Amino acid sequence: MLASVCLCKVFCSLTRKTAKIKMPSYKNKMKSSYLYPQSYRDNSLSVLNTALQDLAAYRTWRVFDPGPSFPVEARYAALPALTKKDIRAHFPEGFVPPDKNIQQGLANSEIEFVKTSGSIDIAVTNIWYQPWWDASEKSSWQLNFHSARIASGSHREAILVNPMNVGIISDTKPLTMSERTLGRFLYLNERTSPELWDATYMDRMVAELNLYQPAILEANPSLLAKLCRYLAVKSNPVYQPGLIIFTYEYPAAFHLRQIKQVFQSPLASSYGSTETGYVFMQCEAGKFHHNYESCRVDFQPLKKEHGGPAVGRILVTPFHNPWYYLLRFYVGDLVRIDKTNLCACGRDHGMILDAIEGRTFSATLTTRGKLVTLREADNVVSQFPEIDEYKIEQTDLKHYDVNLVSPLKDKNRLSNQVTAALRELYGSDAFIAISYREIILPESSGKYCLAKTTFPLDIEGYLETTF
Repeated sequence: MLASVCLCKVFCSLTRKTAKIKMPSYKNKMKSSYLYPQSYRDNSLSVLNTALQDLAAYRTWRVFDPGPSFPVEARYAALPALTKKDIRAHFPEGFVPPDKNIQQGLANSEIEFVKTSGSIDIAVTNIWYQPWWDASEKSSWQLNFHSARIASGSHREAILVNPMNVGIISDTKPLTMSERTLGRFLYLNERTSPELWDATYMDRMVAELNLYQPAILEANPSLLAKLCRYLAVKSNPVYQPGLIIFTYEYPAAFHLRQIKQVFQSPLASSYGSTETGYVFMQCEAGKFHHNYESCRVDFQPLKKEHGGPAVGRILVTPFHNPWYYLLRFYVGDLVRIDKTNLCACGRDHGMILDAIEGRTFSATLTTRGKLVTLREADNVVSQFPEIDEYKIEQTDLKHYDVNLVSPLKDKNRLSNQVTAALRELYGSDAFIAISYREIILPESSGKYCLAKTTFPLDIEGYLETTF
């Protein structure tokens, strides 16, 4: 099946006058302030006022707003979170200001409707405005030394992702390199499942990388890791781009280990979404910096017994999108705040994260009911270099089905080691059922899921409610 190309892909000037903006002070005494330019407060206030005053989607939110006499931080903190369910209920008119005409914008191609792949909840349609996206991406480049140096907006970029997320789908016939090139972008993969990759197909990817010589390689970490496992055995030379940026998926520790066997390029993870643009960028020192020129971030900590106050979820409010006003959008991820809010790279403005902890969709529970983030589970499983791929599915409070892909012949030893390690994480009374697969397939969204519960897990019940 052949599909049209969609350019939506996810993946600071500090010389301006800055102001210290007071953030909500939590009972747990987390760091309560971050340095932001005055424009951050102005942008936050502009989006807030427009949304509450003019947009139908937020009509029922007005009762929560304490009013313009209160600080902007207090006004945001009083509001609920916007979910995909809310977007579906009010799309599109509820999010478009009265001075914009949706039909006219679609007719003159100023905007378009795009559907996300639905990694949390279910897929949702959004309004796509390309200039907003480009500006968000450009500002994020300044948060990493390598991207700031080599990303010009006209640089060559190769993209290795599932075409269900971005690119051209063709599972039945191979596409030529020219058919997969759009402007400065070369899409290396047109097949929706890696089980369709064979040696010839992966050799083609390498040949095209060597020929195209991109400044940046943007990749799903799972797919690049698969290619690197193949290349590590063949020992074929491959072009080393100036930077490899991970998007769409959580870059697990075992992904990074496999990729580093082949690539010596700097690695960075770009965090964002179709709805919110580029939200955080990993710097050369490894921490994640808020792209505050492009969006607002509100942090809601988990309860102490579940990893708070350092770990919590984030709600994102995009700036500068005249067509689509999203207020406190729940992107579906957990993050770990850096308590010092300092980084060796020297960027000390805005919120700094130690880590992205993974999707709330990928959180699991111990046998005592404590929340386990994907990063915590991955730190346990990824310590075994004999594992090529894995997936954990928790079926109830004490049962965990673990699928592994491993080239080891003696799998009993590995099974025993993994079982012991997971019981240390989940509880000594955990039932760990290990199975081996030839390959683990992505979800229907085209993205890989490394862990999840097969029963509902509502993150709202794990959030701190006392401020």
